[in-house]
Amino acid sequence: MKYLSSRRGIILAGGNGTRLAPITSAISKQLIPVYDKPMIYYPITTLMLCGIRDILIVTNPNSVELFKALLGNGDKWGVNFSYAIQNKAEGVAHAILVAEKFIKNSNIAIALGDNLFHGNDLVNLLRSADKRIKGGSIFAYPVSDPRNYGVVQFDKEGNILDIEEKPDNPLSQYAITGLYFYDNSAFERIKELRFSPRGELEITSLNNHYLNQNLLNVEIMGRGMAWLDTGSFNSLQDASGYIRTLEQRQGLKVGCPEEAAWRQGWIDDKCLENLAFSLMNSGYGEYLLMLLKGLK
Repeated sequence: MKYLSSRRGIILAGGNGTRLAPITSAISKQLIPVYDKPMIYYPITTLMLCGIRDILIVTNPNSVELFKALLGNGDKWGVNFSYAIQNKAEGVAHAILVAEKFIKNSNIAIALGDNLFHGNDLVNLLRSADKRIKGGSIFAYPVSDPRNYGVVQFDKEGNILDIEEKPDNPLSQYAITGLYFYDNSAFERIKELRFSPRGELEITSLNNHYLNQNLLNVEIMGRGMAWLDTGSFNSLQDASGYIRTLEQRQGLKVGCPEEAAWRQGWIDDKCLENLAFSLMNSGYGEYLLMLLKGLK
């Protein structure tokens, strides 16, 4: 499983979370639990599975100290967390621009803080996108009603033909998920974008910028994969129910950064044991100890 990426990661945990009000009047939605873990644990684990150790959390001014209290600097998981503030929610592409100083000359991987991914092929898809040094990669997932998403149309060879934002008559059933891999040119491309009528720098505009130069790839998440957007009350409950059912049936945790760090070799057995003892009251620690005993 051990794999190390040269990319730097960004998790977008800002925004106002209005679809989850009034809860989000007091707390960032990415701190709300999805079954047995804070929501942000899931995108963090996704990036860790791709071998990314340097991760920037982009959030709003009211939440940054809460994230620091939860995550610290990342050394307990063998990663490096940094923090940046997006003062005003002006779109996903704008939030990426906030990370420019952190990224420096590296390529980047971006995960939306309210998106959850799971499946046997997830790691292979992540590492396939990671190995593309030039251009961008998006991840597409089939949904029954794609009208509420950005929709990608592609040919039999997987070449992207078109991207539509929330179309009335979708050209395919494949929605674009909240996971994006770009080369370092993303920042200069974003600076060329114009604000949309919604007053935002749209991620679809950035994707089209790459597409117009034949530099955008698509990774297809097929059967056996799960993608959950936890930004509404119903989808949050669905995600919690999915994780609960899966974990109780299999006895394996989903979105567990401690396990990902240990399996990557970023923390040793003693570190995992110490983490386990600090989490014994919730039962989370028992799972980590079972990993050490080879029972999971």
